[in-house]
Amino acid sequence: MNRNRRIFIVVFVVFTTLVALLAIDMASRTTAPWNKKKQAVRAFKPDGTAIDSVATDTLLLPK
Repeated sequence: MNRNRRIFIVVFVVFTTLVALLAIDMASRTTAPWNKKKQAVRAFKPDGTAIDSVATDTLLLPK
């Protein structure tokens, strides 16, 4: 195997690995289309008002 072919294979493997990791990261941060309705139900009360998620944050409370 000559030097150029070896460099090509290494670059190809590194590039493919980076693209796969990027795709996995993007997929883990998104919501599946069939779960969007459930997410909307959790975000809003049945009367249509938004739930204040900042009010329940314990990091913001004084000690």
